[in-house]
Amino acid sequence: MDAYAVLIKPHLTEKSMNAIDQKNELTFVVRRTANKPIIKSAFEKLYDAKVLRVNTQILNGEKLAYIKLAEENSAEDIAVKMGVF
Repeated sequence: MDAYAVLIKPHLTEKSMNAIDQKNELTFVVRRTANKPIIKSAFEKLYDAKVLRVNTQILNGEKLAYIKLAEENSAEDIAVKMGVF
């Protein structure tokens, strides 16, 4: 599956913005059929960052992926590259 088809868009809320700073975690809206290993490999391929874990949740018909990054990677730096800030 194409990595761009898996990660649809960043999910930006006050909670997700706080998670970038405090937990080194990014939140994305992902394809509903994508599982955790597919989401992890797509993120690592697109952003060249090591992922520690992926948690998913379905909320209001959208599947959200909470992507926790390794210590050596900064969620804030990746968010700046995406244009979130």
